[in-house]
Amino acid sequence: MIKFMFMKSKIINYWLIPAKIVMLLLLFLNCNKPHSANKSVSVHETKTNEPIKQKKLLRHVVLFKFKDSASADDITKVIEAFADLPNKIPDIKGFEWGINNSPENLDKGFTHSFILTFDSEEGRENYLPHPDHKAFGDIVGPVLDDVLVIDYWTED
Repeated sequence: MIKFMFMKSKIINYWLIPAKIVMLLLLFLNCNKPHSANKSVSVHETKTNEPIKQKKLLRHVVLFKFKDSASADDITKVIEAFADLPNKIPDIKGFEWGINNSPENLDKGFTHSFILTFDSEEGRENYLPHPDHKAFGDIVGPVLDDVLVIDYWTED
């Protein structure tokens, strides 16, 4: 009886192997089809393995160290004025900011970071002497202890 059950299980396993292969083949072939019945793939939509080249961007990084006497309201006014510059200066293509939270204790008292993005050096050259940028300097100057600025082109 045990020998018969063992032989029966061997026969079933032999039949399952081709069935599994067929199922895997069907699954593979189905993965290459468009997901929507209405979607068709044309020759013009073929994908290549070439990496997408992204345009290099000019980043203008500004770090602020505020005076001990600067109030929370003073700092909020500075942040709001800085964040409003992209609305006034069209050469600014991107803006973000944040407060330092590094656990490394290497910030040297700099607490706020601002990153402006330009798509050209000409854009940055227009921004630096811009009247709205100069007016921002008048807002931040009285509460600023130190500033650090670095610019760089993004790399792939």
